[in-house]
Amino acid sequence: MTTFDDREKAFESKYAHDEEMKFRAVARRNKLVGLWAAELLGKTGEAAQAYAAEVVAADLEEAGDEDVFRKLARDLEGRADAQTIREQMVALMAEAKAQVMKEA
Repeated sequence: MTTFDDREKAFESKYAHDEEMKFRAVARRNKLVGLWAAELLGKTGEAAQAYAAEVVAADLEEAGDEDVFRKLARDLEGRADAQTIREQMVALMAEAKAQVMKEA
């Protein structure tokens, strides 16, 4: 194998790893934001965990964060405005990245 082939393989491996970490961070963020929303909705324990799982599943509808945002905005109507939801999603993404990196 040539040096070029080795570099190409290393780049592909790094890219795959980075994409997996990004996917895990987004899923973790969705769980965290789901737990935050569950608290606003008065859910605790298993009901809160189940709601967080619904939020994670909502992210599978389309690419990007808008599917999760729409679910949260619909469910939290009257409890949190759009700006608060988006700010929470950003803040919890930073926390989720830190958690995922710590586990890796």
